[in-house]
Amino acid sequence: MFDAKIVTSQLVKWLSDYFDKNATADTKAVIGISGGKDSSIAAALCAKALGKERVFGVLMPQGTQDDIVVSYDLCRILGIKFVELNINEPVARLYDEIKKSGLSLNTVATFNTPSRLRMTTLYAISAIVGGRVINTCNLSEDWVGYSTKFGDSAGDVGPFSRLTMTEVKAVGRELGLSDRFIDKVPADGLCGKTDEENLGFTYEVLDKYIRTGVCEDTDIKAKIDRMHKINKHKIQPMPLFEP
Repeated sequence: MFDAKIVTSQLVKWLSDYFDKNATADTKAVIGISGGKDSSIAAALCAKALGKERVFGVLMPQGTQDDIVVSYDLCRILGIKFVELNINEPVARLYDEIKKSGLSLNTVATFNTPSRLRMTTLYAISAIVGGRVINTCNLSEDWVGYSTKFGDSAGDVGPFSRLTMTEVKAVGRELGLSDRFIDKVPADGLCGKTDEENLGFTYEVLDKYIRTGVCEDTDIKAKIDRMHKINKHKIQPMPLFEP
């Protein structure tokens, strides 16, 4: 049985220990703040483990982001410093250069490129402020490949990579975040659909299957198994040839 109180305490200590062993006393946790539950809870966790003065948020809208006020409010409530960098123009410029080369954009490129540019931005800011980039993906997303390789799946340390979305939400409540940040419906902000609409099943069903191996709907089970198989490469080390 998942005990949010115990796991949250373990997470706080684990993150604090990581920074003690792999950084200096003023190294910051650099987090991309999207307004979604994972980045919100990760920011709250870092503030708890390191102190708010060592957490640096980076807001990266692509053009107009209707719900960006959620990100502003989170940073204000946690008391963390942040910057806002709009990636719309850099993405558009890259797309223009691709088109000039004679190649045509497709949905795979247009869905993944902004995420990879955001990660590039996070590492640039991390280099400037002296930080470590926090990966905010959870086990549920990683399990079915709902992340971008070298985009949001990257980072220096991943506190939630072994916790399902249900468990991450429980940690958020243990940290004292309001439901507004924890229960925000996850969406990629690109296609107008929620994550669950894109996946074709709920996170509740997915999380149950991950933890118990039980999925009553055989079609959904087969879909989850297939997605897990073809997407495992996103979270595994790059294979290296050994002569």
